[in-house]
Amino acid sequence: MTTTKGLASPESPGRVRTGGAGTSFRPEIQGLRSLAVLMVVSYHIWFGRVSGGVDVFLLISAFLMTLQFVSRFDDARPVSLVRHWLHLFWRLLPAVVVVLLATLAATYLVIPRTRWLEIFSQGWASLFYVQNWLLQKQVVNYYAADHSVASPFQHFWSLSIQGQVFILWPAIFVAAAWVCRRYGLKYRAVLLGVFGLIFAVSLAYSVYFTAAHQELAYFDTFARLWEFALGTLVALLLPYLQPGRGVRGVLGWVGVAAMLSCGALLQVQTAFPGYVALWPTLAAVAVIIAGQSGSRLGVDRILSSKLLVGLGSTSYALYLWHWPLLVVTLVWMGRDHADALTGTVIVAASLVLALLTTRFVEQPLRAWRWPEAKRRRLAVAVLVCLGVAAAPMVQFGYQQQVEKNLIAHQDADDNPGARALLPGYVDLVREGARTLPTPEQLPEDWGKLDGPCTGELRPADPVLFSECQQNDVGADAEKTVFVVGQSHSLQWLGAIGPLAKENRWRVQAVTFGACPFMTETDEVGDECNAFNRNVREHIRIHRPDAVFLVGTAAVPDSPDEDLTWGLDELVGEMTDQGVEVIAMRDNPRFSFSPSECAMASGVDDPRCRPALSSVLAESNPLDQLEGTFTGLSILDMTDLICDGGSCPGIVGNVYVYLDDNHLSSTYARTMTEALSERWFDATGW
Repeated sequence: MTTTKGLASPESPGRVRTGGAGTSFRPEIQGLRSLAVLMVVSYHIWFGRVSGGVDVFLLISAFLMTLQFVSRFDDARPVSLVRHWLHLFWRLLPAVVVVLLATLAATYLVIPRTRWLEIFSQGWASLFYVQNWLLQKQVVNYYAADHSVASPFQHFWSLSIQGQVFILWPAIFVAAAWVCRRYGLKYRAVLLGVFGLIFAVSLAYSVYFTAAHQELAYFDTFARLWEFALGTLVALLLPYLQPGRGVRGVLGWVGVAAMLSCGALLQVQTAFPGYVALWPTLAAVAVIIAGQSGSRLGVDRILSSKLLVGLGSTSYALYLWHWPLLVVTLVWMGRDHADALTGTVIVAASLVLALLTTRFVEQPLRAWRWPEAKRRRLAVAVLVCLGVAAAPMVQFGYQQQVEKNLIAHQDADDNPGARALLPGYVDLVREGARTLPTPEQLPEDWGKLDGPCTGELRPADPVLFSECQQNDVGADAEKTVFVVGQSHSLQWLGAIGPLAKENRWRVQAVTFGACPFMTETDEVGDECNAFNRNVREHIRIHRPDAVFLVGTAAVPDSPDEDLTWGLDELVGEMTDQGVEVIAMRDNPRFSFSPSECAMASGVDDPRCRPALSSVLAESNPLDQLEGTFTGLSILDMTDLICDGGSCPGIVGNVYVYLDDNHLSSTYARTMTEALSERWFDATGW
């Protein structure tokens, strides 16, 4: 039985069925696969760009799979879908398990604990071929320049899409075969109709979705189906595409040149996977159609070389290894990208590991006949692979639950947080008390309210509604407070939420990431300006008792703090409407995570507690608005974030920051009592 794995090497790599009698080896396809993986690896590691090589892989995988199923139909050989799927994933999973386990081990040794929860969740998603859906849900920027902060499993997005198609495509082939036999239809013609429709609809959807939400479209399965469909259509039409020797030679060279230049010439950051992805896929189509040119000057002579053909058998493992090696190395070295030397070492190490994985894992298991004897044995083999990979992730989940149970029994005095900075504080933290939140939970420790916005305050604008949350205090709320701005306003919900609950305030948070509440400016994008216009209109319509915002903008590792753009105009606009404004001073921002630094080096390490004077202005910029507007109240909690001289990552056995610039919700909650006192003093409520 012949299978294909796309990024993986099929059992009979590059063999194309020519008829019932046998197969014809197409070494140039194996070389094309090698060229594509080398493009992916080199562009990722040395250039920090997307090459289009993955798109070529997707097309080749569908091309070979189509030839396989068409030949089965022509030979009247039955196909068991379940056995086919089990056989395929038995071939795919062993290398995945090896790389996944090695990556988890490297995570444990090298990567900070604050990233473990994300990495383990992506490990689960990768193992079950849904990584692209998870990345899409998280709106991951695949083009982010700093690869050290990426997930070491991020590259599994393409394998996940392939896995999904490897389930869908065979089902279509088998269903079409049944219909054709039942009604006497021509198999190739039916498949051309079905996959032609998939190609047209998926490409149209991909063009639209890429233009509307490129960062989401990149990981969208349906936005990629046209690439697989194109490979299938080429396989179906290949017998009718027989250009002359001269044309073959030109097609081959043009195709390879177009493939290699795609990532260098195109700004794929804002265009893939829409119509621009036709560039690398059509380039691969040209090479496939060119085939064996019969000319000593044809590009197929290079693609068919022993080096590229041999590398093709390790292309799957090479793709699996290169990305986690890159991410782990960058984290270990404290860099955001690989220089020429480091990149060369990573490429060399990836090649060695790929060769070892292919030689000692893939090939022996492929030659092992026991699992192939019966379907239930294949099922057992697949389940064993899944179980081996899942074991450390299950253990991690169990340890997290144990940790949560232990923390639940800690006394409030074990984690005073900001209360430790109040005058007269007496330290009652017990020896061995755990710091809150756990390092694994810290990156997700954001302030939040009870749920989405409903009722009379629900925003009419769909974008505002999607970013809106509110608490549940019933219809008889004493006050209504809107929290607006970006994440630096959102982080205060950890303290505002309990304060509102205690005083029966209705709180609605309408915030947008990286979009401070400002008047219109070229300093932010059109999306942010539109969002702020709609927020201002929302305030004008509903006239809350008060609007809470962060009114200054700190600069990482700098005292260059200033008022947010147009704050005085916004304050005047709202107070003229009878809406009070509660303006909070921004918290210090850094180029590193003080909490992670404290975990690694201890809270007393000077590197982990920069001087207050180095991260905030000497005086609060909001003070210049004092007395200018009736209804403006100014809050400054700096003395409960920094200890007067420095800004540590841990205060009162609580992590202060969840990253390099946002307060953890747990720490903000420890400021609730102090915030309440200052809020009432400032507003007179």
